[in-house]
Amino acid sequence: MQPHKIVSRREWIAARKAHLAHEKEYTRVRDRLSAERRDLPWVKVDKNYVFEGPDGQQTLADLFAGRSQLVVQHFMFAPDWNEGCKSCSFWADGFERMIPHLAARDTTLVAVSRAPLPKLLAFRARMGWTFDWLSSAASDFNYDYGVSFTKDEIERGAKAYNFGTSGFGIEDAPGISVFYRDAAGDVFHTYSCFARGLDMMNAAYHYLDLTPLGRHEEGLPYPMDWVRLRDQYQPAAGTAACCRT
Repeated sequence: MQPHKIVSRREWIAARKAHLAHEKEYTRVRDRLSAERRDLPWVKVDKNYVFEGPDGQQTLADLFAGRSQLVVQHFMFAPDWNEGCKSCSFWADGFERMIPHLAARDTTLVAVSRAPLPKLLAFRARMGWTFDWLSSAASDFNYDYGVSFTKDEIERGAKAYNFGTSGFGIEDAPGISVFYRDAAGDVFHTYSCFARGLDMMNAAYHYLDLTPLGRHEEGLPYPMDWVRLRDQYQPAAGTAACCRT
């Protein structure tokens, strides 16, 4: 971290106001981008996807839980893994308590993974989450929506991720897909995002962006190398014993 210039409060306010102008500009650009996103065309979902949940088999339409909008968090958890992806868990810790707020705006959020349901429920219990988590193991859902890849695609280094812009290297990848269900019961795919497109849904990252050190990921083998499952962080060096209980 480079040494920062130390100034008077008055000088700091002047610098902060100059930066505020840039923040307002970014906000206006973001609002325009959000409007453009809402205006994207839709694709009708004709395939009959079936998921397994605690209450049995459910269709994609069932996942809406009576609401008109559905957000699917594609959570990386391949069938032979023993625990979910630590980075997806980082996101899940953030959206866990958002579910009632989204429901108040006619929106349901669920997580979907290819791992068998017992593994999903066991890991959910370990992490203390309550959101609905369903297994897509019996369908092509993950493959059709660009977050799972065949062995051949991986070995060839095929650009199968993020709308064909990159490869991924392993069988499952993160993403978010959004769907709309109309009054007639028809379901439409309206949006998906991957890679850095997921960034704005992680509130912890954006809190870090406010700090002098930021995300502090320079020099790591990959940006989220530091992330651990919430129950695997070690106490910070110098933490008093009384604070470790």
